[in-house]
Amino acid sequence: MTKQDNILIIGAGLCGSLLALRLAQRGYKVEVYESRPDLRTTDISAGRSINLALSDRGFKALRLCGVEEKAREICIPMYGRLMHDKEGNTFASNYSGRENEYINSISRGDLNGILLTEAEKHENVNIHFNKKCTSVAIENTIAHFKDYKTKETFSIDADVIFGTDGAGSILRKSYYLEKKFLFSYSQNYLTHGYKELEIPADKNGKHQISDGHLHIWPRGDYMLIALPNMDGSFTVTLFLSYDEGEYNFNNLTSEEKITAFFENEFPDALAIIPNIKEEFLNNPTGALGTVKCSPWSYKNNTILLGDAAHAIVPFYGQGMNASFEDVTVFDEILNQELGNWETVFKTYEKARKENTDAIADLALDNFHEMKGHVANPLFKEKRKIEMDLEKTFPTKYFSKYSKVTFNDEIGYNEAMKRGRAQDKALLNLIAGDEVHTHLNMTKDELKVILEKVKVETNEILEANKIAGL
Repeated sequence: MTKQDNILIIGAGLCGSLLALRLAQRGYKVEVYESRPDLRTTDISAGRSINLALSDRGFKALRLCGVEEKAREICIPMYGRLMHDKEGNTFASNYSGRENEYINSISRGDLNGILLTEAEKHENVNIHFNKKCTSVAIENTIAHFKDYKTKETFSIDADVIFGTDGAGSILRKSYYLEKKFLFSYSQNYLTHGYKELEIPADKNGKHQISDGHLHIWPRGDYMLIALPNMDGSFTVTLFLSYDEGEYNFNNLTSEEKITAFFENEFPDALAIIPNIKEEFLNNPTGALGTVKCSPWSYKNNTILLGDAAHAIVPFYGQGMNASFEDVTVFDEILNQELGNWETVFKTYEKARKENTDAIADLALDNFHEMKGHVANPLFKEKRKIEMDLEKTFPTKYFSKYSKVTFNDEIGYNEAMKRGRAQDKALLNLIAGDEVHTHLNMTKDELKVILEKVKVETNEILEANKIAGL
């Protein structure tokens, strides 16, 4: 393990470009191969998730690599959710009761472009586009590629290979096809897919609805969400079953059916999506899946990071943040100077795996919360109490969402366990008529609630521990 090792990174997306930048900053020689064209010169985002939610864990990694401020320049703060019912009424739910805690809508392409440009500033980094990895011989670390432009095939012999090539990772595929070791792998899809649409800017280039919120149209079995873009538009995403229910992707095949669906379910959104029929029929329908696998590395020479190791559904807004946090944790392991790549890889996975499994589970939980629970009176009451507790005791109470999104010093697994127990404790208090949101509670009264939540949370955690949960 030396700075002269020839490092190959497969995939120049968000995780791969950030990893390349960080390894270059540490003095390693890095070659990056990407199947797509250079997104800084070619528009390749049509129909794909073009804006993402960036929060504290992601910023921590960007700060490590010296690009936090460049990223902040293209961020739009979103302070909470704004729910839309069928009648066009809205109600807001803040992400935090503390000031200055919010998530940020950011362009996937623009952020990826920043990272690529920063990585290329280093002489020890070369990035190659339009080069599709077709397979990896993991025993001797030879990666095989096809050049999309010349149609020629070629191979790269590397010392170390990092697979940051996303949910469809070729390196991960090579792990289970070569059968060199015991490799566990699962890929589970939701029965729902997604389709992207657009709310354009108004005639003055401004946002037509609040740009300070993530908008949700929850309808129980499906939902619409919208995130703001810098140009005044919103990227709108419909999450809908492929073949279940009165409305599904398989039966919304005509302009008449599409229009009727939106008129019945999302009339206020339909009013500001002028190209709904064209976009719905022409934009692709994407799948939503969770990838878990183990181990992430093979011997002293290959490892998976980002979505290649742990792809998740998008409903906690943590996919990109989790991949960026991979780079942060990997960098911390490198600081330990463990001597060889195999020890580094195993130590990294041991530190990281339970946390990526946890955020995958939390993201699935949030899918059900967003499409239905956010409109539930009990859920709304719970969130109101949580906001009061966070506002009154900003250093003592953190909701599950805050633990996950705004506290990068807590691992996802710890945030999930404590957050779930705390949610249960608070719901028990509400069910037991011990707290009501319609009461304007004093600080002393809220303190009593806080202490009760703490006591019951610890009791639940202890019971879960005994039960092996």
